[in-house]
Amino acid sequence: QVQLVESGGGAVQAGGSLRLSCKASGFTFSSGGMFWYRQAPGKERELVASISSGGEFINYEDAVTGRFTVSRDNVKNMLYLQMNNLKPADTAVYYCRAMIGGQSSWGQGTQVTVSS
Repeated sequence: QVQLVESGGGAVQAGGSLRLSCKASGFTFSSGGMFWYRQAPGKERELVASISSGGEFINYEDAVTGRFTVSRDNVKNMLYLQMNNLKPADTAVYYCRAMIGGQSSWGQGTQVTVSS
């Protein structure tokens, strides 16, 4: 059974940093593309960052480029999102998503709140 558990969210002031983690289990983590999404109140869920199975290919939403860094550890089955220079517009619930053989799985999300 695929399981994704996010952690690391919290409340910070603008300009601060957080590191989100996503612990994966129940599938061959090194075979799956991984994604970070976020959903702000009243808005649709949006893709923030993606990373290929081996970490070779990485993409970011324009709004986070240069501030966020996605990475993965295929030995520990962990996905990370380092978020620096956070802005109030980054306030959202952040979700990790796995794509394995065409099947999609989501974590439960972790709240990030950035105050001005």
